[in-house]
Amino acid sequence: MARTIAKKVGKTAMPPGTTRNDKFQQHKDSLISRLKRIEGQVRGIQAMVEREEECEDVARQLAAARAALDRAFFEMVACSIERQLGESASSQTQAAVEEVSRILAKYG
Repeated sequence: MARTIAKKVGKTAMPPGTTRNDKFQQHKDSLISRLKRIEGQVRGIQAMVEREEECEDVARQLAAARAALDRAFFEMVACSIERQLGESASSQTQAAVEEVSRILAKYG
């Protein structure tokens, strides 16, 4: 498995000219966008309850909103890990952390 991660690590490095601040701004923008979508989901669920829709349909939408919140949480944790490493880590370490963070955010 380490070999597989090592192969992929080179592909996750920041594009040339991208600063760490740019990367964190992208994380922030992504998180805000995700939270706005979740807000819309929750409003939709509220409307379903008000319309007295079937419990199973409401439960399905609640599960989807919960999963979306989980993904937002794991993206935030991944960003926090990257931020804590800061500039002090080697580029190889940063790339490895970015890959692990991507996996955490995607499958958390």
